Amino acid sequence: MIIWLIGISGAGKTTLGRKLEDFYRGKGLRTYLLDGDEVRELFENDLGYTDADREANIKRIILGAYLLDRNGVIGIICNISPFQHLRELARRRIEGYNEIYLDKDIHVSMKNDVKGMYREHVGKTDIVGLGQRFDEPVSCDLRIAVDSMTEEASFEMIKRYVAGKYGEEYDD
Repeated sequence: MIIWLIGISGAGKTTLGRKLEDFYRGKGLRTYLLDGDEVRELFENDLGYTDADREANIKRIILGAYLLDRNGVIGIICNISPFQHLRELARRRIEGYNEIYLDKDIHVSMKNDVKGMYREHVGKTDIVGLGQRFDEPVSCDLRIAVDSMTEEASFEMIKRYVAGKYGEEYDD
């Protein structure tokens, strides 16, 4: 299965992804977390942040997720994934694709700015949600309003969703 966490910067994708990775590994399951930033670093940051560059990076991530899924590894993908047409491509090509949208208000993300991304880039480059588009998901499997929930409650929602779809062995 692939658990693809999408949402704007600061929505909690990597935080929740790491919790899921630790949880499933603790159950003895093969899992791997693939973070969009790590994919950029692997390719020596050869892509910028234009729509075309973002699309190329997401296609790399789709390939990685596809290979994880084909090889029986629980893939946890943490990526903004702003383009609906690429999320649809991933859904068509990856049998175990599960899209989880971490719905966060851009102003809350800017205020909290955990990674300093907004502080460093506002006014210098386009940011997804500010100047660069984020297509609202039309077919996500689970939507979590993260601003009104604790990290633990969001984590539990994801675990319940997965257990409901794949079986109780994926829950506590």
